[in-house]
Amino acid sequence: MRRVLAAGKVGLVVGAALTLIGAAGGERPANRLAGESSPYLQLHAHNPVDWYPWGPEAIEKARREDKPIFLSIGYSTCYWCHVMEREAFSDEETAAMMNRWFVNIKVDREERPELDEIYMTATQLLTRRGGWPNSVFLTPDLEPFYAGTYFPLEGGRGRPGFKTVLNALHEAWEDQRDEMEGRAREVAGEIRSYLGERRRPAAEVPGRGVAEAAVTAVKGRYDERWGGFGARGPKFPSPGNLMLLRGAADRGDDEAEEMVIATLEQMGRGAIYDQLDGGFHRYTLDREWRVPHFEKMLYDNAHLAGLLAESWQATRSPELERLARGTLEFVLLEMTLPEGPFKSAIDAETDGEEGAFYVWSGDELQAALGEEGFELMAPLLGFDGGPNFEGGRHTLFLPRSLGDQSERLELDRAGLLDRMATPLDRLRAVRRQRQFPRVDDKVLTDWNGMMISAMARAGRLLDEPRYVTAAVRAARFVLARLRDGDGRLLHTWRGGEARIPAFLDDYAFLIQGLLALADATGEEAWLGHAERLASEAESRLGDPAGGYFLSEEAPDLLVRPKTVSDGAIPSGNAVMLRNLLELAERTAGGGYRRQAELGLRAFAGNLERNPAASPVLALALLEARDASAAGVAGRSGAAGGMDVVTAAARLDGAATADRWRPFEVSLQIAAGWHVNANPASMEFLVPTRIGGAVRDVAYPAGERLRFAFAGEELAVYSGTVAISGEAAADTTAVRLTYQACDDDRCLPPVTRELELEGEPSAGPKSE
Repeated sequence: MRRVLAAGKVGLVVGAALTLIGAAGGERPANRLAGESSPYLQLHAHNPVDWYPWGPEAIEKARREDKPIFLSIGYSTCYWCHVMEREAFSDEETAAMMNRWFVNIKVDREERPELDEIYMTATQLLTRRGGWPNSVFLTPDLEPFYAGTYFPLEGGRGRPGFKTVLNALHEAWEDQRDEMEGRAREVAGEIRSYLGERRRPAAEVPGRGVAEAAVTAVKGRYDERWGGFGARGPKFPSPGNLMLLRGAADRGDDEAEEMVIATLEQMGRGAIYDQLDGGFHRYTLDREWRVPHFEKMLYDNAHLAGLLAESWQATRSPELERLARGTLEFVLLEMTLPEGPFKSAIDAETDGEEGAFYVWSGDELQAALGEEGFELMAPLLGFDGGPNFEGGRHTLFLPRSLGDQSERLELDRAGLLDRMATPLDRLRAVRRQRQFPRVDDKVLTDWNGMMISAMARAGRLLDEPRYVTAAVRAARFVLARLRDGDGRLLHTWRGGEARIPAFLDDYAFLIQGLLALADATGEEAWLGHAERLASEAESRLGDPAGGYFLSEEAPDLLVRPKTVSDGAIPSGNAVMLRNLLELAERTAGGGYRRQAELGLRAFAGNLERNPAASPVLALALLEARDASAAGVAGRSGAAGGMDVVTAAARLDGAATADRWRPFEVSLQIAAGWHVNANPASMEFLVPTRIGGAVRDVAYPAGERLRFAFAGEELAVYSGTVAISGEAAADTTAVRLTYQACDDDRCLPPVTRELELEGEPSAGPKSE
């Protein structure tokens, strides 16, 4: 996006945080927000500001009185939203200026994502930055002419004070009205072009190379030292990037596998993961994952728990299992309502202090642990050095992996965890005496869909029925309670009331969760619910040109957004296209496949222009190309990659002194077919490989053959092949990845679990 408007009379610098100023004391009479269900709006219900919720009453007032609108968008766990509420919106003088010169509207971005999308785009166009609270000034026609994020009450550190901003904008509105409105029209045009752009669909679904370019782009941002993406803070989980790399890893990309595992493990060692009670915080300010922004969001924990469970399946790493279970146990304990659905978020602050519930002074740690416990835990939880958080306090993190610490203390993993249990319980007991942060207990359909999916997948993969049961309860609640009088899906529920028509993300993530439940339970009813919702989404939000709009058309929207870029949450369009491909596979529904392919064609330009911005769309493209290749194979008489390759694995000897056992995997490849050797001859080819808790895998040299699709000889395996190595003594299976090809085509890559024949030794797993 290009910059279209200078900030005007008031120079705004968005970014640096200011020192917290205490909240005004005393409760004032309630304003209009007291009747709203959103916890965020209710936080402002006793401001002296004459707040309106978004709706016709406020918009008509602005037009009738010919006043500009001040639009403030935030959410209940937003730290700087709370600061601005305490400083500016609780100040009587500031409120009087706002009430005299503006019509003031407060919006919860989690309840109204379409408004958030539109007016965050406005802020980014006007300032080249973004964040919350989002503070936007609009004409009565809802077109933005000035924007920023957090404004301090008084100026300082390069920022104007909010009263200065209000006064300057009032004078500009009175004296330079034509210029202000002209600029607003220009910005509105840019927003419509950016969010509502509808290009002619590409003639064909993009090739696999476009998706591979996205994989390469994501890899290019990978932090080799600390995992994640970007070489400096702040550091975010970036689930879309991890999902794409997980998909590449499942198709035989060893480098992608290493990046996913290293990122999850580094995050799990950091303070972004709550080492006492589990669950992930929103992001960290530093590259090393050790200084969090402490809010906990349902969506982060859903996506990371799902990735952890899937990556545990691929590696059998006990650390990934620990993190997956710790995250989901936290959600069951702290973020689940009695009726079954999941809460939205837990705040970062307590009584205005960021991280107060989570951080520790040295004296607090000494008092909680005692001398012996402190000596044990200090090097394990990172407080053996100086404090790393403001106020001389510590965050808790693992400076070294549990495997390294076990070796240092000459313990096995189970022994180390056992020694840590009592000190950790003492820290938990002390922390639970502190005031717990504020909880946003509203139920959002899309975020619940994400956690339903995570619980169902993890329950199936980890063989934990409680997680599947939790997913079932939440799904039943959403399907029964978040409906309007006509049975159509709604977006949010709180206090017994469901409201706001569902958005694209609600359909996309709930369908994804229902499909995961169909897998976890074997009950076809969940598939039926998913199909009905897919039909409803198509009729309400589908674009005949391909893909979906975020919301229904409405007179109070500048534009009907239609986007495919990932943010903190993967794009609803990308997730929906993946759902359609899965529905096509499960139901043999050609209509679903045509919808998915039309969407991929509609967004082809987005993916080709900026592949790193849409990693989940790239994953959908990989899946579409897999399905297309399988379809070609089916039409030509091959049933699929698993049918042309048979495989078995067996243990082949006693365990070594360091608890590893020899194994052998044997492949029998059908006549006329081959699989790629390891290493593969070309970068884009999928090598045959053995994964899991294995080491020293020996791959035979491949037979060199020439094929019509390649310009050089390729190393391949055909006929009977034996691959040997060593497996951890307690493992029961290894993972085989391969891609079967004949002379002129390749089937989709296949990853299979092979049970190891023979009795594994008992004992701790290798980390």
